[in-house]
Amino acid sequence: MNVLLLLPVVLSSLLLGAHFLRTGLIPLVLIALLFPFLLLFKRARAARLVQIILVIGALEWVRSLIVLVAERQADGQPWIRLAVILGAVAVFTGCSALPFFFCRSLRKRYGFDNSLTEGSNT
Repeated sequence: MNVLLLLPVVLSSLLLGAHFLRTGLIPLVLIALLFPFLLLFKRARAARLVQIILVIGALEWVRSLIVLVAERQADGQPWIRLAVILGAVAVFTGCSALPFFFCRSLRKRYGFDNSLTEGSNT
């Protein structure tokens, strides 16, 4: 079950890797392809880092959307389909971080439930 919940994280990673490969940023390609492996560690910090990277990735998609739409508009080319596709990819990438908040099995696996209960006892 957890594998299915984490599938969007892997897909987002692959999309980000392809995006950075297109621009020739090989170090970012490696980061994009390797960050899902952090989820092999059953630690809340690892899951939070993955969430942060996904949010940064979504912001990168929004930045690319703005730049590419501006270029298309300046050239007089159609841009609406580009905006819809990149907007959808940005939303998908950002939403890939949400299962860590809403799925009990992921919260338990990465120790989020433990940290919440420990904090309320003090």
